[in-house]
Amino acid sequence: MKQRKLVVISAGLSQPSSTRLLADQLSAAAGGAAARLGVTLDVQFVELRDLAHEITDNMLTGFPGTSLKQAQEAVTAADALITVTPVFSASYSGLFKSFFDVLDKDALVDKPVLLAATAGTARHSLVLEHALRPLFSYLRAAIIPTSVFAASDDWGANSVEGPLRARIDRAAAELARETERREPAVVTDPFALTANFEDMLKNL
Repeated sequence: MKQRKLVVISAGLSQPSSTRLLADQLSAAAGGAAARLGVTLDVQFVELRDLAHEITDNMLTGFPGTSLKQAQEAVTAADALITVTPVFSASYSGLFKSFFDVLDKDALVDKPVLLAATAGTARHSLVLEHALRPLFSYLRAAIIPTSVFAASDDWGANSVEGPLRARIDRAAAELARETERREPAVVTDPFALTANFEDMLKNL
C-alpha cells in the first residue's frame, strides 16, 4: 500500500460545528476511496479555532508560535488537503483567510485540494466558485473539480443518502485519484547547502 499524508483544515468557530462535521465526513470518504486505490492516508486535522491567537500574532510580528508552526509544516508536507470554512458575509471566514495569509506562498503549489464550505442557507453556495476557488488558484493549488457545500437543511434525516452524500463521495474519489497518481510531497530544507562545501572553499 502507498502511504500519503492528508491534512484537513477546519475553520469552524463553535464546538461542535457543522464545519467540523463536514470535514469529518469528507476525510472519512477520502480515506475509503484512497484505500480502494491501494493508498493509506495518514490524516491530520488542523482546527483553526485553536490557532486563532497565534495566527493574529503571526500577522503582527511575522513569527509563528509553536502550534501554528507545526500546522504550517504539516500543510507544507501534506500530499493533499481538505479545506472547510463557514461562510460569513458571502465569503470565507476571516480566520480561514488569515491562516493562508501566514502560510508560505509556495506551500500549496500543485498540491491537490478539496474545497468545502458550510452555511445556514443554500443561497451562499456560490461562495465556492467566487471566493474559494480564486483564492486557491492564486496559491497555485491543484483544485479538485468537485467542491462541497452544506447548508443547514442538508443535515436532515435524508443527508445520509441524499445529494450531499453523493457529492461528498464524488469529491473524495477525485481527491483520492489525484493523491494516488502523484509522488509524495517533498519538503525542501531552506537551510540546506545547494553546492558542495569543498567546491565552495576552492572558490574563495
